[in-house]
Amino acid sequence: MIFKESKPIYLQIADRLCDEIIEQTYRVEERIPSVREYAAVVEVNVNTIVRTYEHLQRANIIYNKRGLGYFVSPKAVDEILERRREVFLREELPEFFARIRQLGIPMSEIARIYEQAEREGSAPAETSCGEDIK
Repeated sequence: MIFKESKPIYLQIADRLCDEIIEQTYRVEERIPSVREYAAVVEVNVNTIVRTYEHLQRANIIYNKRGLGYFVSPKAVDEILERRREVFLREELPEFFARIRQLGIPMSEIARIYEQAEREGSAPAETSCGEDIK
C-alpha cells in the first residue's frame, strides 16, 4: 500500500478497511484478518494495525470477540457512509463550491454533468472514512 504524507498511516489503513467493508470484501458479522495478517497485507508494523483496529472499534465499525478476533459490526456500513457524508459536506463540498465559483462554472453545467453521470451509472468518488475519534 502506498501512503500519503498528509494523513496518518493508521487512518489511511482504516479508510482501506472501510472501503473493503462497503465493497463487501468483509461482510457484516464476518471476521476480518487478524492484526498480524493485515499488517502483512499492507506491509506495516503490527502496532499500526492495532491502532487502526482500535480506531475502527471506537467508531463502531468493527468489534472484538475475545479469543476469536475482530468482526464487522452490524451497522458498520451505515456508520461508514454517515461519517463519509459528514466529511464530504463539511470539508469537500465547500471547497468544490469555492472552486466552481473561481472557475466561473454555472451550477446548471454542474447539474447537467451530474445528471449525465447518474444516467450512465458513474461510480462515486472515494472519500475518507472520517477523522480521528478523540
